[in-house]
Amino acid sequence: MRRPERTSHEEARVAETLKKGSRVTGPARDKLAADLKKKYDSGASIRALAEETGRSYGFVHRMLSESGVTLRGRGGATRGKKATPSD
Repeated sequence: MRRPERTSHEEARVAETLKKGSRVTGPARDKLAADLKKKYDSGASIRALAEETGRSYGFVHRMLSESGVTLRGRGGATRGKKATPSD
């Protein structure tokens, strides 16, 4: 899976806006939600977005949910019953 391209200007802007542990409210929260939605819709994972913004998985998940994003299902192996070979 490919990570979305980021520019150093974009990273600096996100880091400047989101000092770790600071509360995000008002227009800044709306802007962040829109940025996260756009990146998630482009294929970025919640974990990648959390790492990029310096926020927790739960915070990013909540922001996406609040902005009306349809969240993707989990990937990877499932633990369902093993298929039996047909004769």
